[in-house]
Amino acid sequence: MTGKGTDEASARRAVEAVWRIESGRLIAGLARVTRDVGLAEELAQDALVVALEQWPVTGIPPNPAGWLMTTAKNRAIDAHRRRTLQQRKVEELGRNLEISVTTDVDDAIDDHIGDDLLRLIFTAAHPVVPLDSRVALTLRCLGGLSTDEIARAFLIPDKTAAQRIVRAKRALTVNNVQFELPGPQEMAERLSSVLQVIYLVFNEGYSATSGDDWMRPALSDEALRLGRVLAQLVPAEPEVHGLLALMEIQASRSLARIGPDGEPVLLPDQDRRRWDRLLIRRGLESLDRAMSLTAPIGPYTVQAAIAACHARAATVQDTDWQQIAALYEVLGQLWASPVVELNRAVAVGMADGPAAGLAIVDELIAAGQLTGYPQLASVRGDLLAKLGDTAGARAEFERAASLTRNQQEQELFLARASSLQTG
Repeated sequence: MTGKGTDEASARRAVEAVWRIESGRLIAGLARVTRDVGLAEELAQDALVVALEQWPVTGIPPNPAGWLMTTAKNRAIDAHRRRTLQQRKVEELGRNLEISVTTDVDDAIDDHIGDDLLRLIFTAAHPVVPLDSRVALTLRCLGGLSTDEIARAFLIPDKTAAQRIVRAKRALTVNNVQFELPGPQEMAERLSSVLQVIYLVFNEGYSATSGDDWMRPALSDEALRLGRVLAQLVPAEPEVHGLLALMEIQASRSLARIGPDGEPVLLPDQDRRRWDRLLIRRGLESLDRAMSLTAPIGPYTVQAAIAACHARAATVQDTDWQQIAALYEVLGQLWASPVVELNRAVAVGMADGPAAGLAIVDELIAAGQLTGYPQLASVRGDLLAKLGDTAGARAEFERAASLTRNQQEQELFLARASSLQTG
């Protein structure tokens, strides 16, 4: 990956790829040293800008992640010098940063979590930060998601997502929240936020909201890793095991979700022989673990039970759609959301016929919910096609294509529309 004269486009792609994979570890490592999550993200972003300026000229370094860390370290030292801090503090910061650079960024730290990334999540989940801002900040720091991608994940305007991130940083700074682990009681209080963060990071990796790729495996893999670590740390919490079960089972389909030419393959069309049986087994074991605990289960465990219905079925026709529809109804009571209701419409359409599913979708539309959500138009198009309304279905798939910002998903919707037109 080295060499002079790397062109600007190639360097930019390399920077973006490294940022996607390493930004979480980079920010977490910097936060451990600076004790300031906001400052750590700023330093990491500064290093990113320098890489975009220098790599087209100097070539991509052999160790891009290490280069970014070293650059961020130097920016930190320069910033402190510019602020005319006492020389003793500058030297102390320099010594700490040198230790950080010479060791692996994600080396275990001497505490009961032992993972910088989880440390980062629990810090960002501090009670002084509003819940929506906690998740937005951690998605930004952990997964390297842009403000636009966070907005899509939350189904909110870009400006709102940006404001949430700013509020989170301000709350951490004003309240002098340090980059440190909470005590056992505080950890329990912040757990729901942490689970939500991991869940959203996994979802962004499993179905990217924008860009050229259908999936971002690095994000899904990171969420899975964090889920597995968390399950070791809090083994008595059903929802931790429920979320892990959900991610394991969903991830088992990854290979089958991509066709030979890289095109998306939806669940009904997937070759189930390509599903990863090891991940399914691990997911079902985690689900059993969640169900065996005495504490009440929650929405992640219910979603895992839905995923398990698919995993246990040899074909789409063998799927227990009545059970899935019933589980979605339970999920809607635990976690009221128009997206849950849309998924219930799909299950009801399979269990009781497309007209029954369409009625639920039309209720969402009448209520003004999920406006601009491409999956709403896609589901409606599928139900209309099953009812024989070819023109209506085609219009819905074209609308879905106009709403999505993921290129692969757009091509999928357009292909559906085209097949109805020619058929």
